[in-house]
Amino acid sequence: MPDERIEAAVANWAPRFTSQGVDPNDFARATSALERWDNWLDAWCANADVHAELAREAEALGRALTAGHAWVSAALSYHFAKFVWMVDLDRHRSAAYRAVTALRNAHRLLDPTAERVEVPFESGVMVGNLRRPPGSEHTPLVLLLPGLDSTKEEFFYWEEVFLARGMATLSLDGPGQGETGYHTNIRADYEVGPIAALDHLAGRRDLDLDLERVGVVGVSLGGYYGPRTAAFEPRVKAVCAIGGPHTFGDVWDGLPSLTRETFLHHSGAKEPDQAKAVASSLSLDGVLPKVTQPLLVIFGKLDRLIPYEQAERVAAEAPNAELVMYPDGNHVCNNIPYKYRPLAGDWMAERVRDVG
Repeated sequence: MPDERIEAAVANWAPRFTSQGVDPNDFARATSALERWDNWLDAWCANADVHAELAREAEALGRALTAGHAWVSAALSYHFAKFVWMVDLDRHRSAAYRAVTALRNAHRLLDPTAERVEVPFESGVMVGNLRRPPGSEHTPLVLLLPGLDSTKEEFFYWEEVFLARGMATLSLDGPGQGETGYHTNIRADYEVGPIAALDHLAGRRDLDLDLERVGVVGVSLGGYYGPRTAAFEPRVKAVCAIGGPHTFGDVWDGLPSLTRETFLHHSGAKEPDQAKAVASSLSLDGVLPKVTQPLLVIFGKLDRLIPYEQAERVAAEAPNAELVMYPDGNHVCNNIPYKYRPLAGDWMAERVRDVG
């Protein structure tokens, strides 16, 4: 009988795994026999190892396309092995490193122009993956912002929604996220990260990006980070918030224990009450009136993590907001990606790609 943490992970995040590219058969195999949360990381790393070996075999035979997609599968499994698994932080970081390495191999084979961007930030660097559409010149840029436990390694197929529509993408590990989180914590003024990244890209004369046409798309807690970035950065011309909160502290008590533990770690808090205080500081009160750019709020009314009223409040307080509420959508609408992803891509393209 699975323990309550495995049950919670499966119930809350199964659609997210498959919408991001995990094969449903892999998900079933990796989770069906699990009974103890302690074994979650091992099961998913073992699944990742299978794909990594398939990738090596395919590349040895000169089958670059097959190998590249196998590396994406490996990266996703290494990432999801540790995403909310806080049992052993050394093993957590080891799995994260393997996810980063696997995705770089995928880029090497599937998109050689993809670039790891390292932005000087605080005591270290902030890391992102930059990709550009083929044959593009002076293209607009879309910043893709993860949430609490997502990272840039989760976004390969999400990036392709925007690349296919003629926009470059920068998937960013911002403060408290992914590799950048090794020396930073979650912070209410998250926008300092994306602004620093845009400043860094503006100083790169070798890049042909139109940084006066920037879009921002944030998922889950990134749906809080995105509007904050737009409020304080005029280069942002449009923002899309998917499954994000208005005030994270308001939903704290109803979150799964795995989410609260993960937030505690990434916030740098020492105990739960301190973590809740940090969560309460993540609020768009007084910020949304400053988001004068077009704002698309996408939400699922069946969201089990963040009540849909939070999205209604975001849309009501921003002067140029549009709310799309899917009655059948779950958290980030990952159970209906065929609805929300084309909408986000088309809406953003119409606002940053097709205007001068």
